[in-house]
Amino acid sequence: MHCVQARVMVRMLVFLGTLGVSPYLFAEGEADGGSEAATAPQGFLDIIFSGGWTGSLIVFFLFALSVTAAYLMIEHVMSIRRKELLPADLGETVRTALIAGQLAEAERVCVASPSLLSFVLLHGLAEVEGGWLAVEKALEDALVEQSARLFRKIEYLSVIGNIAPMVGLLGTVTGMIFAFQRVAATQGAAGAADLAEGIYQALVTTVGGLLVAIPSLGAFAVFRNRVDQFVAEAAYVAQHAMAPLKRHSVGTGVSTPPPPRTRRGQ
Repeated sequence: MHCVQARVMVRMLVFLGTLGVSPYLFAEGEADGGSEAATAPQGFLDIIFSGGWTGSLIVFFLFALSVTAAYLMIEHVMSIRRKELLPADLGETVRTALIAGQLAEAERVCVASPSLLSFVLLHGLAEVEGGWLAVEKALEDALVEQSARLFRKIEYLSVIGNIAPMVGLLGTVTGMIFAFQRVAATQGAAGAADLAEGIYQALVTTVGGLLVAIPSLGAFAVFRNRVDQFVAEAAYVAQHAMAPLKRHSVGTGVSTPPPPRTRRGQ
């Protein structure tokens, strides 16, 4: 009985050791002239596609995710920048036009420069007749809408960053299932060459998932901070550009709230 248990433990230790030191086993087999080293993947592509059809499909899916993430990063770098969202001198031009009482000119300037800032300013100018409170409410609503639009735009990077490790984990689990299946089929007599396919599939997909996830999540954090910064700047510039309307409303008594009532004895 003790001999049987000892044999089982030895086989388990040999198998677990094979998972971690399989490259060294391949190297020793090649030095000894064995046939197992001949099946070990040598090139980069050989290692990637060493996991069979299942591993190849998972690696291909990870490659598609990486291409998509790279495209989104390039597109966001080109679109989420100050020049595109906050055109230079747009706020000052609108402010100057409003000081001169040229509301149509202010609207024309905003239409000629489509951007985050012009969208917010146009919504504010559309509510001029309602007074400053209506203008301020329109500015806030426009900022919330544009902020949500930009966050939805960069959210795909976060989705890819969260999916990629899961796909890599799927490849890892699948590879280990194949490896244990071969051990069970051979009753523990499977060697390093028999386990190589499952082991490489597990390692390659795990590394591939991390390589896709880390840059995607890092880029998402960077773009999220940039969106927060540009939305805050747009709010400041819009308030500054619309300040002449506020002074005009206060000076003419339009949309000025009545003073609060005081109780007797206070």
